[in-house]
Amino acid sequence: MVSRGPGPGPEFWSEHPGFFQRMGLGVSLTLGTGLAAVGFTGFLAFSAVIHPTEHAWSYSVSTTGTAGATTTGEPPVAAGQGDLLGDNPLYRIGELGEVTCEAPSLDEDDPESVEAFAHSIADCLDRAWASYFSSAGMEFTRPNRVYWHTAGNSPCGSFPDEGTAAFYCQANQGLYLGVEDIVAASGGSDRPEAYTFLLSHEYGHHVQGQSRILAEFQSARAGADEVDELTRRSELQANCLGGIFMGSARESLGLGGDERENVLDDAALRADRGGEHTHGSKENGRLWTAHGMDRRNPAACDTWDAPEELVR
Repeated sequence: MVSRGPGPGPEFWSEHPGFFQRMGLGVSLTLGTGLAAVGFTGFLAFSAVIHPTEHAWSYSVSTTGTAGATTTGEPPVAAGQGDLLGDNPLYRIGELGEVTCEAPSLDEDDPESVEAFAHSIADCLDRAWASYFSSAGMEFTRPNRVYWHTAGNSPCGSFPDEGTAAFYCQANQGLYLGVEDIVAASGGSDRPEAYTFLLSHEYGHHVQGQSRILAEFQSARAGADEVDELTRRSELQANCLGGIFMGSARESLGLGGDERENVLDDAALRADRGGEHTHGSKENGRLWTAHGMDRRNPAACDTWDAPEELVR
């Protein structure tokens, strides 16, 4: 069993007993069907990038803005579906369950090795989340994988954009990865768990899209005064969803206590910095990632109903 890292103290949990009881706490372009986005390191930060007509969630060298406000690529929320943020069918069937992945060894100096690693983790993510959606009685389409070796364009804009190494484009359900870019931006990290976490975080945005959470989020943003807070809730939920996969696949991927701490450190290092307030504090980045890894249940990732201090 993987050891659990340090979390908030007893006084923290005692302040929110009802919430946490409910949450279950005591040089070519390659396209494929599925996920592709991998990246890492304390030198990088997740960022949501504004584009004129669409939006993307990205993993980049620096935080560059907030997600755009359109919903192209996502079906509208049907009348009568209720609150798809805090009361989503995704939250109703329990844990993801054990996930078995067969990932090849990673040679960060070999682009073919990085791409093969990304594909294998993407395949595993596809199987895990497709099975979960099926159990929930929900439709699921695997995201498109787009791996780039040179600059190009997507419905969400050109890439790489201001240092962006990987991003999820809602418009075409595409997960974009700069194979050499993410390695260069990571300082050549050789820790596969960090690349896996980035993959699972970006896939978390696709899970949000498939469950109509992104569409509801965009609708809420349109009339909101606190846009940054909503964006933080979305990003921290993606951390938690990514953590679910990491926790569910920990045995097959060999994720012990040290690897867990590496993942949580990475989540903290991708938190808000400077004048940006779109991804949450270091403490909350760690908290939601750990919560997903420990609970492995999407119901534990309802950041939308969480107290404001947990999404700062």
